[in-house]
Amino acid sequence: MRNRERSHSLNQIVTIGLDLAKNIFQVHGIDACGKVVVRKPLRRGEVMKFFASLPPCLIGIEACATAHHWGRELGKLGHTVRLMPPAYVKAYVKRGKTDAADAEAICEAVTRPTMRFVAVKSMEQQGVLMLHKTRDLLVRQRTMLINALRGHLAEFGIIAAQGTAGVKAAIEAFHAMQDSLPTLAGKALHGLIKQMRVVASEIDTIEEQILAWHRNNAASRRLAGIPGIGPITASAIVATVSDATLFSSGRSFAAWLGLTPRAHSSGGKEKLVGISKQGDSYIRRLLVIGATAVIRRARQDNASKSWAAKLLTRKPARLVSVALANKTARVAWALLARNQAYIAHVGAA
Repeated sequence: MRNRERSHSLNQIVTIGLDLAKNIFQVHGIDACGKVVVRKPLRRGEVMKFFASLPPCLIGIEACATAHHWGRELGKLGHTVRLMPPAYVKAYVKRGKTDAADAEAICEAVTRPTMRFVAVKSMEQQGVLMLHKTRDLLVRQRTMLINALRGHLAEFGIIAAQGTAGVKAAIEAFHAMQDSLPTLAGKALHGLIKQMRVVASEIDTIEEQILAWHRNNAASRRLAGIPGIGPITASAIVATVSDATLFSSGRSFAAWLGLTPRAHSSGGKEKLVGISKQGDSYIRRLLVIGATAVIRRARQDNASKSWAAKLLTRKPARLVSVALANKTARVAWALLARNQAYIAHVGAA
């Protein structure tokens, strides 16, 4: 009798908040009237079995680690899965920090009409992003190795100029005078040089894989036509943004990347300060780097009538690069949302 009643109550669930974890998950389910039907922890092996026994319902999950995996798996069972930024869910936590309170807050937040959701990424998208994250990690490691090598070589009077050519020249100088250096120092420096070359080789391999994916993706190729966007940036944007129509406008997309001014207004007095730097810092950095390259080219072309060149006459270069990155992000959104190719206009960038 109790089993029949329990089964009947579970069939009344329309919305569930699922708090993810490594081993113990927390479920908070309500019916159409908002009454709590189920509030219980689940072990990892019980999650799919539990949701397979439910009728199709709305499931809210915080967009955190493993969220996209569970979003795909639960979606296969016929459920509607909505991922939400954890920062937006936090406002619905009543008091304290427990798994049950978090699951309840997620269940409440997913029903809000003004909530902003994150599209569930495919396995292919996550694979491409993993390449990007690995490349970014290796680039940082290469920078650390180069800085360490510069510092150690300077102790023996070998000064490396900036840039790749400077490092190569310093390594050649080290090989030329290594017989006069202490044996232990030579071994340490050889280890750094060897590791630096291994990391550089891995970066080249990953970039080739990213480029191959970029060439086979129509959306990524369209974005690469925008000045300041290359295969790396284009593939990162396409792999990150599953559905550009989730953003209401290009400005919303730029704001999501943290490229719009941060408002600090009160009492009817509007005040805009520096960019918010919210959202995806990796894509934001790539866009700013690309915009900086465009500005460098505009400076070299004295006859340039581009938008950036005109802005450079009255604004600092760093401010212009961020402004151009903002503009580039809006153009990228337009191409993705409208499925169009980039058409260059005179003075566009």
